[in-house]
Amino acid sequence: MSGWLRKSGQGSGVILIWLAGVLALWEAAAWYINDVAHVLAPASKLPYLHLVLEALANHWSTLAKQGIITFGNSITGFLIGAAVGVALAIAMSLSRAVELTLSPYMIASQMVPIIGLAPILYGIIHDPAMSRVLMAGYVTFFPVAINMLRGLKSIKPEQEELMRSYAASTWATYAKLRLMASLPGLFAGLKLSAPLAITASIIVELMGAPNGIGVLMLSSLYYGSSQVYMFWSTILMSVAIGLIWFLLVTLAERLLTPWQPEFRQQGGQEE
Repeated sequence: MSGWLRKSGQGSGVILIWLAGVLALWEAAAWYINDVAHVLAPASKLPYLHLVLEALANHWSTLAKQGIITFGNSITGFLIGAAVGVALAIAMSLSRAVELTLSPYMIASQMVPIIGLAPILYGIIHDPAMSRVLMAGYVTFFPVAINMLRGLKSIKPEQEELMRSYAASTWATYAKLRLMASLPGLFAGLKLSAPLAITASIIVELMGAPNGIGVLMLSSLYYGSSQVYMFWSTILMSVAIGLIWFLLVTLAERLLTPWQPEFRQQGGQEE
């Protein structure tokens, strides 16, 4: 346990040093652009970070309220998309014919850019909440399906032979061997999809939704330089929402797949 705590402390120290470096670089770049170079139009300047954080604090209640709306819709779509991706992966792993049939359509679906699909979907449905949910699910199902399918296919013949030697049924072999082996791939797909689900929801909000962090972002752009700090506050809020969702998925992975090498090594340190 002490070894794990030591590693966690070292990792936190590295993150803090990295963040301090990024913040210092941001402030230095803002100082150069705003007070030295004068090369950009006022509305396009990189603002001072401390002024952005001040705006974030001043408008915190509004940003948090709209951020929760975006977060809630994206989570709903994320969970639906993940369920669809899991079902597709299982179906394709059970039948080669199903895999060959579905794969071209799944790949073709990802050729449509989000920025092009969002206004079409929103124009057809005319429901902002449902549009956000569907777009979040759309960007989620494919990475989940592909990564989980790879995990389901990663079983070695000797592992299946071992299960047969214990007289395990086909269902028991699938549930205890293939499904368990697919969990790292499943979480890899979920971690890829988590930030994308937030981005997809925000893009729908930019199309004319009545609420959400994307609406604040669009209105801030409309008012130009007078709302530049509010605009950057919405950017930071969207980054924070995506990071929170990614960290929650990572925590779930750590709890549900403790046998993975990176987790086992940390937990195997001397007391």
